[in-house]
Amino acid sequence: TFFFEKAQDIAYLKEMKTRAHDLNVKSLLIMCDSEGNLGDPDDSKRKTAVENHYKWAEAAKYLGCHSIRVNARSEGSYHEQIELAADGLRRLTEFSDSMGINTIVENHGGLSSNGKWLSAVIKKVDHPRLGTLPDFGNFCLSKNWGSLKENKCDNIYDPYTGVSEMMPKAFGVSAKAYDFDASGNETILNYKKLLSIVKKAGYSGFIGVEYEGDHLSEEEGIIATRKLLEKTSSIL
Repeated sequence: TFFFEKAQDIAYLKEMKTRAHDLNVKSLLIMCDSEGNLGDPDDSKRKTAVENHYKWAEAAKYLGCHSIRVNARSEGSYHEQIELAADGLRRLTEFSDSMGINTIVENHGGLSSNGKWLSAVIKKVDHPRLGTLPDFGNFCLSKNWGSLKENKCDNIYDPYTGVSEMMPKAFGVSAKAYDFDASGNETILNYKKLLSIVKKAGYSGFIGVEYEGDHLSEEEGIIATRKLLEKTSSIL
């Protein structure tokens, strides 16, 4: 969303690509939000949401990314939402596949934060280019989104179970952190347990870093999270 209006601005994308190349930085994926619900019960709105994502797949291809990250938001019963989300994701994945781009789904609230549900959606689509992006912290199932750090969510899906269920089809992983103790360990999430799950799944790709705490600056929090990842992975 930080370049929401620039998806088809070739001059802007070219500048991004040039700067990344000059600094030896790889562009891996684009996080797509605010483009409509891929599992919308209204077929017309669902179709529009799918097509709204096309430009991001094209931008991802241009920038050298491997994936676009999307949401599997829907409405209805548990099983109805599986059908609806699978339909929208299948349409989008088939388009992205035509240019060699993966479509990956993050646990991002509602039923998408239920690892069993999201795994069922992925299985139903059954496409090699459709995968997941497990986020260590996004496991609030309530309609009123609540962060783990704020302790506002009254219906939390177990993060360790969720990550385990999502890892078999993971094309990316997002390590989220909220706060750290004096030894640099995360105070809410057990990183040793989480990274053990990631390692056991045979994952060898990149791990993204997200800091959502209040006690450090964004830069300090990101560096602290990276240090925790490095420290933890070295003992596994």
